Amino acid sequence: MREQGRAPGRGRRGREDATLTVDRLNEFLLLCALVLLVAVAAVRLTSRSGLPSLLLYLAIGVVLGQDGLGLDFHDPETTQVLGYAALVVILAEGGLSTRWRDIRPAVPAAAVLATAGVALSVGITAAGAHYLVGLEWRSALVMGAVVSSTDAAAVFSVLRRVPLPRRLSGLLEAESGFNDAPVVLLVVAFSDLGGGGGGPWSGGWAGGGHAWYVLVPLMALQLAIGLGVGLAVGRLGELALRRVALPASGLYPIAVVALTVLAYAAGALAGGSGFLATYVAGLVLGNARLPHRPVTRGFADALAWLAQIGLFVLLGLLVEPSDLLRDFWPAVLVGAVLTLVARPVSVAVCTTPFGQRWREQALLSWAGLRGAVPIVLAIIPVVAGVPDSDRIFHIVFVLVVVFTLAQGPTLPALARRLRLGGEAGAGVELDIESTPLERLGGFGHLLTCAVPRRSRMAGVEIAELRLPAGAAVMLVVRGGTGFVPAPSAVLREGDELLVVATEPVRDEVERRLLAVSRGGRLVGWLGGRGSTGVRRGARH
Repeated sequence: MREQGRAPGRGRRGREDATLTVDRLNEFLLLCALVLLVAVAAVRLTSRSGLPSLLLYLAIGVVLGQDGLGLDFHDPETTQVLGYAALVVILAEGGLSTRWRDIRPAVPAAAVLATAGVALSVGITAAGAHYLVGLEWRSALVMGAVVSSTDAAAVFSVLRRVPLPRRLSGLLEAESGFNDAPVVLLVVAFSDLGGGGGGPWSGGWAGGGHAWYVLVPLMALQLAIGLGVGLAVGRLGELALRRVALPASGLYPIAVVALTVLAYAAGALAGGSGFLATYVAGLVLGNARLPHRPVTRGFADALAWLAQIGLFVLLGLLVEPSDLLRDFWPAVLVGAVLTLVARPVSVAVCTTPFGQRWREQALLSWAGLRGAVPIVLAIIPVVAGVPDSDRIFHIVFVLVVVFTLAQGPTLPALARRLRLGGEAGAGVELDIESTPLERLGGFGHLLTCAVPRRSRMAGVEIAELRLPAGAAVMLVVRGGTGFVPAPSAVLREGDELLVVATEPVRDEVERRLLAVSRGGRLVGWLGGRGSTGVRRGARH
C-alpha cells in the first residue's frame, strides 16, 4: 500500500537496500555462529584449567576488535542497554538454579554482606583509588561501587571441582544474587551525584542533585519494592503454571523466563530495583513444584550462557589493548586494596556475628571473584559523563582479568588447604520431571527421574520408597529395557523411574524421592521426622 505514490525507481532502490541488508545479515550470522562455536569449545578448556570462561570470551572480543581483526565498535550506550538485558537473563537463571533450602540458613548473613558489606567495601576501595591512583572523590566512589559486586558464575565455575560445605556455598551464592541490586543503585547514584539531569534510576526518583544522605532511605525503598514485586510475580506465576496444562512442554520454559523478565520490567517501572525483582522471581519459580522443571532450568541455563558469551564478547570489542596497558598498574593497586583489604574487612565485620570461623572467612574473602557485572557497571559512568570515566572502565577491565587469573586457579587449592572440602557422604540431588496429564483435567501427573551416580536411592527396593497412597512406580527403564517393577525390585544407578501421582500427593511424592536420594532407605524412620525424612527447619 505504501508503494503507491512513490517516485520512480524508489521501489527498486528499496529492493537493493533489502538485498544489501540480507547480505549483511548473512555475514553477521556467519560471524555470530563462529564466535558461538569457538566460545562453546572454550568452555572445555576453562573447565580443565579452573579459569572462568569469561576471560576467553573477553579475549575473543578483543581479538575481533579494532586492534585485532579490525572490527570497529565504540558505542557505550548500546553496550549498556544490551548489558542490562544480558544481566536480567543471567540473574534470572541464577534465581532459577538456586536451591532455597541450601541458601536459607545463609540468607541473613548474605543480606548483611550485600548491604553493609558492600558499603564497607565501597568506602575502603574508594579511599585506595583516591590516595593511591589519584582519582577525585566522586570518581573514586564510583570506582569503589563498580567493583563491589561478586559474580556467581565466576565463583561456581571454579568451585565446581571442589564442593564446599553448604553453609559456605549457600552464603556465596546468596550474596552474589543479592548484591547486584544495591551495587547497581550505588553506581548510578554516585554517577549522578552532583550532576544535573535525571540519570538512569528506575522510576526517575533519584535524578542528579540529590544529597548523599537521601541515598540510604531511597535505596532501601527501591530494594523493598523490588523484593515485593519479585515475590508477587513469582508467586502468581507459580499458581498460574500449576493450574494450566499447556499444550506443549516447550512452552513452560518460555513462560517461566518471561515471568522473570516481567518481574524486572514491573519492578523498574514501579520505581524499585528490577534486578532484585528478577532474581527473587526466579528464586520463587525455581523452587516451585512446576511442570518440566529440568527442561526449564536447562533452557534458562542455555539462555544465560548465550547472554554471557554475547556480553563478554561485546565488552571485549569495546576496549583497545593499547588503552588498557596505560592503566595496568593503577588497576593492580585498586585490585590489591579491594582483594586484600576491603573484601576481608567486610567479610570479617559482617560474618563474625553469624559464627563464621576465620578459615571460612578467609575462603569467603578470596572467593569474591568479579565478573560481568563490574565491567557492565563501569559503562554507566562513561554514559553519565563522570570525570575520568574512560580510565575507570579501563581499570575495572584490567582488574577483573588480572585478579580472576590470580584467584580463580588458586581457589580450589586454598579450599583444600583450609580443610573446607565438601561434606563427606552427602547425598546426590535428583532431577524430577513433572508432566500434567491433560486428559485428567490436571488432577494427575507423570513424574520421571533417573537415579544418578552416588545416589542413595541405588540399592533401595520399590516398597522402601514408601510413596503415599495415590502414587505408584509404573515403569522402570534399565539398560534400554522397561519393566513393571515388583515391590521387591531393587533400584540401580542409571535406572529411570516413571511414577504416576494424583495432584493432592504430587508434592509429597517429589519430596519423598528427593529425601531418599539424599538420605537412603532409612529416611523417615528416624525420630522426629515426617514421611519425607526432612526435619522441619533442618538443613540437608
